[in-house]
Amino acid sequence: MQRRQGRVNAGLLLLLYQISQVGLQNIPSVTLGVLVLNIFFFLNPVRPLPEVCISVSEGFYQQKWQRLLLSPVHHADDWHLYYNMVSMLWKGIMLERKLKSVWFAYVIAVFSVLVGVVYMVLEFTLTKILDDPSYEMNCAVGFSGVLFALKVLNNHYNPGRVSSVLGVQIPSKYACWVELVAIHLIAPGTSFAGHLAGILVGLMYTMGPLKKIMKACAGGISSFSDPARPRDYYSGTSRSRFCLGFTEYYGSAGYRHGTPGSYYDYTGGLSEEEQLERAVLNSLHDRDSGGATHPTERRPYGFWFPPEQHSEEEMRRQRLRRFERQ
Repeated sequence: MQRRQGRVNAGLLLLLYQISQVGLQNIPSVTLGVLVLNIFFFLNPVRPLPEVCISVSEGFYQQKWQRLLLSPVHHADDWHLYYNMVSMLWKGIMLERKLKSVWFAYVIAVFSVLVGVVYMVLEFTLTKILDDPSYEMNCAVGFSGVLFALKVLNNHYNPGRVSSVLGVQIPSKYACWVELVAIHLIAPGTSFAGHLAGILVGLMYTMGPLKKIMKACAGGISSFSDPARPRDYYSGTSRSRFCLGFTEYYGSAGYRHGTPGSYYDYTGGLSEEEQLERAVLNSLHDRDSGGATHPTERRPYGFWFPPEQHSEEEMRRQRLRRFERQ
């Protein structure tokens, strides 16, 4: 483990030290798996780097599509691996807890392939615009393109933060662009198009159609439910959700009903803030009406219908039934 290509891998040793400092038990499973996979392929590369890197010439013209999978998990040297994996460690811990492991693994897999595709599109475009065929020969390798995409996601889910780039405080939403330029100026040998491809893929997910496409492709699998959508909603009632898109059960004012359909059937297209406001109003209406609700009344989540007037005896019986069922 200490030697690759006849020299000591100080970057690899430092990476292992950083992982030990964080503690394996504190690293989410998918993040840890990505770290292990990249370390494994660094120590045991499938092929030499010229045979796994991605370029327009090799990937598109010669249709060696396997390079889309191989290029992200191979690195030029131990320090290339170190900087990428330390960045992955930090971003992975934050994002996997936010997105949950199954969806995060899905995102990593899609981003790894899509960054390579966008990279080839950018290089092909440069070739045609500048009339310079050398861009088709530029061959990229490493996980940094995926990391730039994950950085866009991290900034999207944690807005309002400030990042330090070369000691300069930059709003996080602009940090990826500043880093893109700074890295290219400090290390001209890095792939500008590869890093830019990562940013574009991240924007396609946060601002474009990519997330919707991914959700549609994973449609029938319950484990791929939208991770950004809050799991529990409260409107003065207790509500438990099972298998979004199939059956949902609601407990409200002592009754339960199951109905097929989407959560959005019960929100009327309202935003979360509008739903919360509507729910507070509902709660106040419930208090004013003494909690009376018709036993067969269908009450979609977030909406209130005026209750029918009942006698005091009927209201008392309804309250007793509600408490018996709770």
